[in-house]
Parts: sequence; structure tokens; C-alpha cells
Amino acid sequence: MYLYQDKFLPKEELHISPEDRGYYFGDGIYEVFRVYNGQLYEPQGHWDRLHRTAKEVRIPLPADTDKLQEQVLQLIQLNKLLEGTVYLQITRGTAPRQHPFPQDAQPVLMAYTTEVKRPLNTMESGIAAVTMEDIRWLRCDLKTLNLLPNVLAKQHALDQGASDVILHRSGTVTECSASNIMMVKDGAVYTHPANHLILHGITRAVVLKLANRLEIPVHEHAFTLDELANADEVFITGTTVEVTPVVSIDNRPIAQGTSGPVTKRLQQAFESTIPQ
Repeated sequence: MYLYQDKFLPKEELHISPEDRGYYFGDGIYEVFRVYNGQLYEPQGHWDRLHRTAKEVRIPLPADTDKLQEQVLQLIQLNKLLEGTVYLQITRGTAPRQHPFPQDAQPVLMAYTTEVKRPLNTMESGIAAVTMEDIRWLRCDLKTLNLLPNVLAKQHALDQGASDVILHRSGTVTECSASNIMMVKDGAVYTHPANHLILHGITRAVVLKLANRLEIPVHEHAFTLDELANADEVFITGTTVEVTPVVSIDNRPIAQGTSGPVTKRLQQAFESTIPQ
């Protein structure tokens, strides 16, 4: 079942207008919630981010957001989802194709669930990554539908035989195609500050809290490609990747080319936060 506007419908009965501004402008926002054992993981962080993005791009959310939250929970139950994701999207609405905001368009809301297993194998073995100049727009903190640059970046990595791309702006590392990146040097964790150049990852926030709890030093400031190449450990964080080590970058191994001790400690700590 899908949630469309205020109704639950089978996929076959859901129809999106070709004049939806999300279709031809990418004029919309979205959120991806992780579900473990039928429960939303860190839901408040996701709802808060959705509200912030909606406010910044001036798309009104449903007046009764409590009802929307209940509908998302109902969608999980209707689809009997135990482990996976909920994708929620809101576009500015349907109107003739003109750049200015339409005066009378109503936002279009749609949500669905997908079964997604935990990436246990790659969390153990790690992934390879390649680097690429980050030439996206400067509001990467907003979770909008304008993801073509991220799609191209991800495909670039796959074309090189890697799993993901590490983006940088003139040598300063920002994030990956759909996840945040952190490095470990001399026992401390480093990651780009949560400003307009990266998405404020929910898993990122959880991991930083866990690091503080474990008394692992955390430095939220930018680092360079050279510093990344000389890191003791590198890992990415994200809703579906959790805490996944990066064991090689641009065909060069990171340290010993295996997951490091700090990464493993954070993986174990993250595991303890998953609802049972």
C-alpha cells in the first residue's frame, strides 16, 4: 500500500499528474526513515529535518502533522514491514509549468515502504571509494528532490568499480553521494561540520553522540584529501549503510585495508541503539 495525500491506496491506483512540479522542476522535498523490527528509528530527528527543509523551500506541510506521523506508522503496519525504509515525498503541487510559485497549487504527498536488509557483509568487509569534485549547489543541507548530481556521482563510483564517491570542494572533503563521511586519526574522529555544504545526517548525529559517550574525541571541522589519504580509519554513516568502513580510496588502501578498532567500537555501539 501507498499513502497518497490522505488515503491508503494500492500502487496500481496511484496516479501522478504530468504537471506535478516535482516531475519537471524537482520542486519537492523528501525524507527516508529507517525501520527496525517494525519501528521507526530516530523518528524525531527525521521529522525535525523534514520540517526544516519544508520551511526553507517554502512548501507547506499538512496542517495536522501528528496525523501524518500516525499515518506513516499505519503504513508500516499495513505493509507488514519489519526491516526496511519509509520514503516520504512532498512536492509543491500540480500547476502549469512556470518558474514562479503557483498561487493555488496544493502540495502532493506520497509515501511507501521498501524492505531493506541491514548491510552486514559490507559493514564487516568495508567498501572501496573514489574521489570526485563536489560541484553541486550550495544548499546540500536541504533534503530536496534535486538529486541528479548525487546520482551522477554514485554512477561515477560504480563505473570505477567502487561502491561510493567521496566528494570534495577544491580538496576539502564534504560528504558522499548519499551518506556522510568520517575519518579517524590518532584515535579521534573527524567530520565536516553540519553546515550548508553537507546533509545533516541522522545517523551522523547518532554516531557523534555515541563517540562522545565512548569518550572518543570528536572534531567537527573540515579535512583535506591529503589528510583523508593518511587517515588511520575511514567510515561512512547513513540511514541504510549504518556505520560502514571505507578500506580503499582511489585504489589505495586506508591503513591496513581493513576495518579499524574505532569503527568497530562505533558499529557495536550503534547496534545497541537498534530497537529489538
